[in-house]
Amino acid sequence: MGRKRLQDAADGRPTVHTVAARAGVSIASASRVLNGVGGSPETVRRVREAAAAVGYVPNAIARSLQSQRTGLIAFAVEDIGNPVYVAMMRAIEAVVAESGHQLLVHATGGQVASETALLRRLAHRYVDGMIISPIRITAAHVAALTTTPVPVVVIGQLADDVPVDNVRTDSRSGIALAVDHLVAAGRTRIAFLNGPLDTVPGVARDAGFRAALERHGMPVDLIEVGDFQYAPGRAAAERLLSRAEPDAIVCANDLIAVGALHALLVAGKRVPEDVALVGMDDTELAQMSYPQISSVSLGSEERGRRAARLLLERIADGALPPRREHVAPSLVIRATSGGVQ
Repeated sequence: MGRKRLQDAADGRPTVHTVAARAGVSIASASRVLNGVGGSPETVRRVREAAAAVGYVPNAIARSLQSQRTGLIAFAVEDIGNPVYVAMMRAIEAVVAESGHQLLVHATGGQVASETALLRRLAHRYVDGMIISPIRITAAHVAALTTTPVPVVVIGQLADDVPVDNVRTDSRSGIALAVDHLVAAGRTRIAFLNGPLDTVPGVARDAGFRAALERHGMPVDLIEVGDFQYAPGRAAAERLLSRAEPDAIVCANDLIAVGALHALLVAGKRVPEDVALVGMDDTELAQMSYPQISSVSLGSEERGRRAARLLLERIADGALPPRREHVAPSLVIRATSGGVQ
């Protein structure tokens, strides 16, 4: 009994000494197995059986201090309820789990102060790395991104001179895909429901819509701006219908598109016979709605996977040059623009 007390921690918890004594191996051998470094099959078996028998629990804090690794990855987004970020989160979690990491998710509300505060907190090294998808990129973001001691990957548009790993798409050309599809279907009065114009996606999608209509020689006069959410999207559609008779509507995301669909149906409009509708992001919402919504896919899952892989590579080798990866948009045609339900 006295020997066991010497081997156990002061609070009675079994230590690596306890496990080594039980397994009949050296403390160094037991430590290697318990830290995942390995050993001979027989040593691994004996140490694991001994650890289970004595109820050994690794001291995660001590191991983190020794390795300078926490085993945690952070993912920061505007709204964890948005289906786009849910898809990204699932893809990221699958990749980081394979490496033995766990995922922490932060909701920032799209607030610059919240996002930059999170980036500054990385100085405390509470995670091994962060993936962040801000809808606004400010000078404060850039300053925090370029001075953090912990690896960060940005999903979204970054200036080319910001030396941070980046996964991006092109929502401007994605909007063009939607407009071209609607023009080919014979639509001539195409409207656009957008989110805030002080956001990166809002600016890009507005520019894409205007350029696409001008390319087709159509007037750019049916635009309503709200927010990237269901209720503002529905309200924007109601404002539009109160002043105009569009025969097609492009929406800056699927949440807006669902709101617009409901506004159209309440107004007695047939979709797509009277008004065709196309969303963006190709989330589960587009498939769950009735009629199913045509939508521009921006590869949310693929962007998440690529960001996670870039981050893990950066954690393993901090000397890598900054990487830029691009995921191209594609159009998924469903019932609201003339496809099959």
